[in-house]
Amino acid sequence: MHLSPERVERGKLQSWGVPGLVVGRWRSRDRQALLARGLGHVTLIVLGTLFAIPLAWMIGTSLKSDQQIFTWPPVWIPSPVVWANYPRAISYIPFWLYLKNTLYIVLLMVTGTLLSCSLAAYGFSRIRWPGRDVVFVVLLATLMIPGPVTLIPTFILFKTLGWYGTFKPLVIPPFFGSAFGVFLLRQFFMTIPQELSDAARIDGCSEWGIFWRVITPLSKPALATLGLFAFMGAWRDFLGPLIYLQDERQYTLALGLRHFLTQHGAEWAMLMAASLLVSLPMIVLFFLTQRTFIQGITLTGIKG
Repeated sequence: MHLSPERVERGKLQSWGVPGLVVGRWRSRDRQALLARGLGHVTLIVLGTLFAIPLAWMIGTSLKSDQQIFTWPPVWIPSPVVWANYPRAISYIPFWLYLKNTLYIVLLMVTGTLLSCSLAAYGFSRIRWPGRDVVFVVLLATLMIPGPVTLIPTFILFKTLGWYGTFKPLVIPPFFGSAFGVFLLRQFFMTIPQELSDAARIDGCSEWGIFWRVITPLSKPALATLGLFAFMGAWRDFLGPLIYLQDERQYTLALGLRHFLTQHGAEWAMLMAASLLVSLPMIVLFFLTQRTFIQGITLTGIKG
């Protein structure tokens, strides 16, 4: 007598003492979970496609001729492919000089943010001192102050110090920490068992030694996440260089792209090529570090 796989499976569960009604409920829940997972994957594919359309359009436009850009219906895959748009876009602005300025600012901003925020977060999470929690609440309250409110006082301060027209207003403030970075690292440092620090103290390790030899190696995901946030913020910063830099030789890529738009805004193919070259480092860096980035966000409990 031939038995279907479903009857065989049902027979196994009944032989284990599982009633037939429970078997039916189990199979119903299994189907619902499978259906929910399938709907979730379809939703993610649709949303991913929608978010990828602007990037795909930018890449396609950067490889088109001027005649192909405004054809209707729109052409997604250019034919022929105009690779010359990229060297022409680079030659229209001092691209390599702007790239050098941007890398200089980004490197110092990321270094300053990681160094200052990690030390401050260690003090707020691993060292007990009077008024620690009150000071931390005051620090968090600064997150609620909109950036434009402090723009004019900050500009007056930096101009009084003689920093206007230099890179100093862009690269020195990160060495004094940021409320968001301190909060992010503090949340992660608090998840590290206190017993590790106590054992290091018993072995004669100083607070600096505990921070450098115990806490820092265990905090690589959180540090990588904060470093990536700092990199993206510095790389795409437009307002800061626009306010504090005067000489075109000091311009960053964001300002260079704006300058390109002003001078050659009608040449959309080269504008898209220049925009893609400016955006490419952030895209590549995100794909290379996405696992560490997601792990850091998960461990620190930050969402959205």
